[in-house]
Amino acid sequence: MALTRSFDALVRDHVARDPAFAEALLREGIEALLTGDLETGKSILRDYVKATIGFEKLGRATGTQAKSLIRMFGPRGNPQARNLFSVLGYLQRRAGLKLRLTTSRPGASGKGRSRPARSGKRSTRARAA
Repeated sequence: MALTRSFDALVRDHVARDPAFAEALLREGIEALLTGDLETGKSILRDYVKATIGFEKLGRATGTQAKSLIRMFGPRGNPQARNLFSVLGYLQRRAGLKLRLTTSRPGASGKGRSRPARSGKRSTRARAA
């Protein structure tokens, strides 16, 4: 019979052994939020917080009660921009990252002048500065 571990324990262990994984997790959570996938972004960031700092310490650092943060990143949470950006700013500083928003157009080669894509849609990515 195979032994099983909780998902939280797996993420926590992977984050502890691999700083690049922790950084990628934070980046993916923020990118999901920026692309409008609030549910995925909140879920990834909730896993990141639980695996790194924990909600109690995050609450003390941001001046927000831990229970409020847990609700904010929960499935039915609807974070206010002020609280969300406070948390994201703190998590970036703590991780030693400075993420910035860049835009690109699908199909643009990055050489010379960019032309709008036919669909007019742009992709958005968070990148470390």
